[in-house]
Amino acid sequence: MATHERLADLEDLLASQCADRLRLELVRRARIFKRSWVEMAEGLHKVRNNQLYSDWGYKDLYSYCSQELLLTKGTVEKLLGSFGAIREHAPQVLQRDGLEQPVPNLDSVEYFAKALRTHDDDEDDFTAERPDEEAWTDLKKAVFDDDAPVSELRKSFNPVFFPAKPEDEGKLREKTRAAARRLEGLLGRVKGIDGTALTEALQALSTLRKALDAADAPADQAEAS
Repeated sequence: MATHERLADLEDLLASQCADRLRLELVRRARIFKRSWVEMAEGLHKVRNNQLYSDWGYKDLYSYCSQELLLTKGTVEKLLGSFGAIREHAPQVLQRDGLEQPVPNLDSVEYFAKALRTHDDDEDDFTAERPDEEAWTDLKKAVFDDDAPVSELRKSFNPVFFPAKPEDEGKLREKTRAAARRLEGLLGRVKGIDGTALTEALQALSTLRKALDAADAPADQAEAS
């Protein structure tokens, strides 16, 4: 039985038992939350803040969500984190009807929430480069007004909000260097490859490793100084 069918059956069962109104409403919202995730998140926010899951026989919020709403812990955290970001930074979104005034995509709001968390963590790091106010304004507009998909957000804003760290680039070069060495070893064992093609491939891998070594040199010199 599909998830939405199980939830529909549970909704009917709880209705027949005259279950708590919010509990019944949350099962209904779970069934349609992909279209109205803000409503789902708002309901879960109420359940968490008032510990209603305990009244309903569950030890914690995640047990309730997993067993009754069929939502994973990761999904619950994503919903609540994104809802919190909207409440604090774009409360006007909560007044939208979802039709003429569509709500932003959940993945896009989560991207915004992740950017907030990342740079909150950087507050005590005085060496960290923080996005300026204009960058935050542009990101908020893209998420909450333009409904930009998360793929577009990553392309436009990752360099500002999630820049690659130099040590990450060094690790990537080392992984590439190791892959080149493995490929060289495999090429030496494979039979039936044209000699000219094999020579050209090995030369290309050798050139690649030299380029990687050259890219590492500035970082090594900086550490030495």
